[in-house]
Amino acid sequence: MSRELAIELHKYLKGKLSVESKVDVLDKKDLSLVYTPGVGFVSQEIAKDKDSVYDYTWKGNTVAVVSDGSAVLGLGDVGPESALPVMEGKALLIKRFAGINAIPICIRTKSWEEVVRIVYSIAPTFGLILLEDIKAPECFRVEETLEKELDIPFFHDDQHGTAIAVLAGLINALKIVGKDKERMKVVVSGAGAAGTAVTYLLLDYGFRNIVVCDSKGIISVDRSDLNEDKFKLAQKTNPEKLSGKLEDAIKGANIFIGLSAPNIVSKEMIKNMASNPVVFAMANPIPEISYEEALSAGAEVVATGRSDYPNQINNLLVFPGLIKGLLRSKKKLNSEIKIRTAKAIAEVVTEEELNRGIIVPSPFNPIIVNKVAEAVM
Repeated sequence: MSRELAIELHKYLKGKLSVESKVDVLDKKDLSLVYTPGVGFVSQEIAKDKDSVYDYTWKGNTVAVVSDGSAVLGLGDVGPESALPVMEGKALLIKRFAGINAIPICIRTKSWEEVVRIVYSIAPTFGLILLEDIKAPECFRVEETLEKELDIPFFHDDQHGTAIAVLAGLINALKIVGKDKERMKVVVSGAGAAGTAVTYLLLDYGFRNIVVCDSKGIISVDRSDLNEDKFKLAQKTNPEKLSGKLEDAIKGANIFIGLSAPNIVSKEMIKNMASNPVVFAMANPIPEISYEEALSAGAEVVATGRSDYPNQINNLLVFPGLIKGLLRSKKKLNSEIKIRTAKAIAEVVTEEELNRGIIVPSPFNPIIVNKVAEAVM
């Protein structure tokens, strides 16, 4: 990927989005229909029945993509202005793949309570709120509070889009290696937003032995340096009460899921895993271990977050169809919907593709969005 080309394109476009009118205003009659006095009659109808706003406005086909810029891509806390081109890109993809309007909204605050207040305040305009690039643990507090207060669907894509994509890949990876999820030892490297959400979804799906590592090593209830969220994670994971570093956790593991940092897994560590291991090295742009090294070390199935290798575990597989389904059904996202969505994505992969080691479909496969939306609804 050329850095210069990307910068040149964005400077030329001056934004990747525009707003288009559905009607033209050519004379006073047109003006009276789309604005005053005609629009006043519509406002009166909505005042009598708040839910009719879906019938008369863009609410039912429009989402807000909201970020505080605190965890943008792999760049960290770069602020709302730097987050804007990323949120524009997300909005573009939602329109391109799901046909749904999406408006990027980047907010200047360091307070998760303020994020909640702003999201709650803008909710009447939108049918769904997509939270993006909000760092942990603040993102957990935002979701917990919005779950109680918001009357429209919402989700944090860094958490739940990632978790669903990972589960979809694992469903098919288990078919290739011919093993049951209940017998798998899973190691998750990374205890931030994505790693936490992946772990909880895998537990809900039926994985029993999951060990989570952060930058200091294995997360266990014996550690005194855990925050509230990591301690909760420790209580539900690491059933063998392991301690030590990532290399200690990965010994004898069947599955490695990397959502952490580049080049932290060696070929020797892969060789120390159980036979026919599954390796999802998803740090971006540089994975925990390269695709080639993981294969040469004996991994049976390898996936990354990169588009230049097979088996890209990409949220683009998830969020367009998930948004479409949630908007149409007006459902709140829950574990059951996430599992149904993952299964729907996994089912798109053909038997012939599985035989070639392909575990996730291309995000450009034209059936994915509607298949996911149907699973949600």
